[in-house]
Amino acid sequence: MTRVAIVTGAARGIGAATVDALVNDGFYVVAVDRCRDIADVPYALATPADLDAVVARHGEHVLGLVGDVRSSSDMQLAVDTALRHFGRLDAVVAAAGVVGGGGPLWEMSDATFDAIMSVNVLGTRRLIEAATPALLTNGGYGRIVAIASAAGRQGLRHMAAYSAAKHAVVGLIRGVAMDLAETKVTANAVSPGSTRTAILEASAALYGLPSGEAFASQQPIGRLLEPSEVAGMISWLCSAHSSAVTGADLAVDGGMTVS
Repeated sequence: MTRVAIVTGAARGIGAATVDALVNDGFYVVAVDRCRDIADVPYALATPADLDAVVARHGEHVLGLVGDVRSSSDMQLAVDTALRHFGRLDAVVAAAGVVGGGGPLWEMSDATFDAIMSVNVLGTRRLIEAATPALLTNGGYGRIVAIASAAGRQGLRHMAAYSAAKHAVVGLIRGVAMDLAETKVTANAVSPGSTRTAILEASAALYGLPSGEAFASQQPIGRLLEPSEVAGMISWLCSAHSSAVTGADLAVDGGMTVS
């Protein structure tokens, strides 16, 4: 049976790697990304060219869609697009996220704080609320996966808002999992460690570090993760093999949060 997924934050990083992994596992995918910057996020976000590149490498299996995860109408459009073009919806992956910080919380502007919370938390909510009705009428199969972070399990210096946002994503997913417990729709979070992505490079800049490679020492395996390694877990959670897993926060962090 053909499976269909929506992935947000799909133009680069873990989101793009998730599109690749899902297609390799037989999914058709609606790949959604904002594709423009946010004034209060201190680094460049993905571009239309980034999203086009993801679509181009998969042909008819991936449909690109420009949309903001904070917009209920944009997320509803993503669901409607999946149903109209591919005929069904089986899984959604909330991979869109932004980081900010570089100083103590009391020095962060309201605008930056709101941007971090709205993209990471409200964006996850918007996708879930748009997709769940379709998942519930899909013959008893549905998967919801959200990207949290090892930062949501630890207190990271000068990253209080980001840590709070990712902690909130886990709480949101656990509550949704209980709301769906009597159905066959599961909801889970994946918490990556330091992964070789644009958001990691942005984090390095906030700390005044030369590159994201500086974070490799935080992980017991002694290296950065590749986006494909995180995407492998996400793809498994979207598969039939994960049917007994719901409400979980699965660490893919090279041992970063073991102690």
